[in-house]
Amino acid sequence: MADNGREDIENQQPVEPVEAPGGGELDEAGRSLAEALRYSFIILKVIMVVLVLIFLGSGFRTVGSDEQALVLRFGKIRGLGEKRVLGPGLHWVFPYPIDEIVKIPVEKKVNLPINSFWYYQKLTDAVPDETKSRVNIPEKLDPIKDGYCITRSEKKEDLTSGDSSDYNIMHSKWQLTYKIDDPERFFKNIYVEHAKPGQAYAQVITGSVTSLLENIVADAVVTAIVNYTIDEAISSEQRIPRHVEALVQQKLDGMASGLKAVSVQLTAASPPRQVEYDFLASIMASQFAQRAMSQAQGYAEKTLNEATGLAGLFRNKTIADLNEPEEELLWGQVAGSAAEILAGARAYRTEVVESARANAQYLLTLLPEYRKRPQLVIQKIYQDALEYVFENTDEKIIILPTETVKGREIRVLLNRDPSIKPRSKQSQ
Repeated sequence: MADNGREDIENQQPVEPVEAPGGGELDEAGRSLAEALRYSFIILKVIMVVLVLIFLGSGFRTVGSDEQALVLRFGKIRGLGEKRVLGPGLHWVFPYPIDEIVKIPVEKKVNLPINSFWYYQKLTDAVPDETKSRVNIPEKLDPIKDGYCITRSEKKEDLTSGDSSDYNIMHSKWQLTYKIDDPERFFKNIYVEHAKPGQAYAQVITGSVTSLLENIVADAVVTAIVNYTIDEAISSEQRIPRHVEALVQQKLDGMASGLKAVSVQLTAASPPRQVEYDFLASIMASQFAQRAMSQAQGYAEKTLNEATGLAGLFRNKTIADLNEPEEELLWGQVAGSAAEILAGARAYRTEVVESARANAQYLLTLLPEYRKRPQLVIQKIYQDALEYVFENTDEKIIILPTETVKGREIRVLLNRDPSIKPRSKQSQ
């Protein structure tokens, strides 16, 4: 055993002594400390490599299908040409603060209501929607509270003469639908507030451009609506919103905003509330006059066609230019139509005279009885009228006097019974 222990000692490698900073050898505790520091430095290197990989991996960003992105390197847009704008997909950029990616929703369409031309409405707490309540219409229009726009006169010459006595005012509501068409121009030329933590950049964009777009649309409405009459504006003709849309887009292109006006709609149009009843009465009178004129013109054309007949073939000729066969054909047609009209008039006169004669004879027959018993004759006439009315009606609803049903509630269903057919159809 002693020999084996001696051989093991001889086979062991000599341990090099570790020198201390002062030049001496370290003891066992110093060697353990040095070994621990060496392992600590290795672990620290691994952690640093992992952190660097995580830092570089944080540069991967995803751009949505309805978005485009700009990469800002120290505040300036990175890239040239088409590479300045990133499309949908996964992209890698240097992490913040070297690079910053700005995602802009280019496919999102935003609806912006414009109510600056509508009258002031006092709302109650129970009615949150302003279109549901309109109370206490003032006697006069308040230009400070009430919004309105001016339409042109009915006479176009007033525009050049400067006469505005016939101009009208109207209230209107509009809606602008817009989207971002050029992200780079939008980012450079339109001010957008910085997004706060937890706030979506799309919401910040909407809030930042609302005031700008409201002013642009208001200016376009004032410029466009003065070229149309109030009747054209009230009828909401499509050319008016298209005109406003063209002016809005012209303004947006002039400032290189990168915004596109998708559509402009006139959602509501109304005359001033103070004259709304008179305005509706005027419209109804105008429509009645136009309808009467159309009917009269149609009747005149029909009468002339019936009276002249073949005279339309000779419309471009005078009687002196007609030859003998054409003249005989023309006068024969005129004479035939005139004779037909005269025959119809005589028949109508005969019908009216005979009806009046029959009514007079009936009244003369009743006169002696009426002088003897007037109440009985009147009651008889009334009963005959009731019988005639009830015989020619399809449905009858009889309500008893209130004294016989006192304390009861009577409900009458006025909807027509579909199972009952008109009497005329049954007879057919």
